[in-house]
Amino acid sequence: MLDKRMTPAEIVGRLRDGMTIGIGGWATRRKPMALVREILRSPLRDLTVVSYGGPDVGLLCAAGKIRRLIFGFVSLDVLPLDAHFRAARQAGAIECTEYDEGMVLLGLRAAGMRLPFLPTRSGLATDVLRVNPGLKTVCSPYDDGEELLAVPAIDLDAALLHVTEADQLGNCVILSPDPFFDELFARAARECYLSCERLVPTEEICSREKARYNPFERSVVTGVVHIPYGAHPTASTPGYGIDVAHLKEYSDATGDAWPAYRAKYVDLADHAAYLATVGGAARLDAIPAPVF
Repeated sequence: MLDKRMTPAEIVGRLRDGMTIGIGGWATRRKPMALVREILRSPLRDLTVVSYGGPDVGLLCAAGKIRRLIFGFVSLDVLPLDAHFRAARQAGAIECTEYDEGMVLLGLRAAGMRLPFLPTRSGLATDVLRVNPGLKTVCSPYDDGEELLAVPAIDLDAALLHVTEADQLGNCVILSPDPFFDELFARAARECYLSCERLVPTEEICSREKARYNPFERSVVTGVVHIPYGAHPTASTPGYGIDVAHLKEYSDATGDAWPAYRAKYVDLADHAAYLATVGGAARLDAIPAPVF
């Protein structure tokens, strides 16, 4: 029986310059932010990041870690556009592959199915084709002969995900109402790493009550790290909601204000120090779950 428990430093230590890394979650929900901050403290560079982006993308842009970004959007939900991403894109500091949200889904699904592409109508007759001239179309081999967009597989070297619970074997459950596409990130990646709110015994996570919330097999999981509140400032319900106050502070920390934000919240000894800096467990537990 494998014990897949790792530390944040051990997980990031397995990543390499130039890798393609998928980051799960959705905008300001269940982002593996503790692992993202660990990347900021590392020498990693020239990354290709695939994300339905939130502050994960913004932090990596601010720290100069991203060479290329493949994305459907980058948003802080209550704040429509991440200021750090905006600054990097307007400065031409990152290469951008901007897809329709459904195209990112299909690219990840194709990679997980070990297919070179999947066909879709998404993106046709839009500027997606203009800004991505390398995309190609295919004709249906059946009587309809319809022309479809061929979305290329988005193969990942590694995926970073945040889940509600996991055991040491890599079984996990997502108990929030927003699992979205984490399954696709996990299957598209050669290695998949989980941070979790709670590390629990196998018999608990594989119980009849929880098994239906298991998004993918443990066989696709490479490593697990127990990081309570590891999604902050994004939400990880049912535990805690979106820390809007912190996101506003983060969003204002562009340009000359970035070094002070980084020193206060990123360049810390460990996650426990970060948790204390943002107000502790009691404050985060009191943040209500988002309502959409």
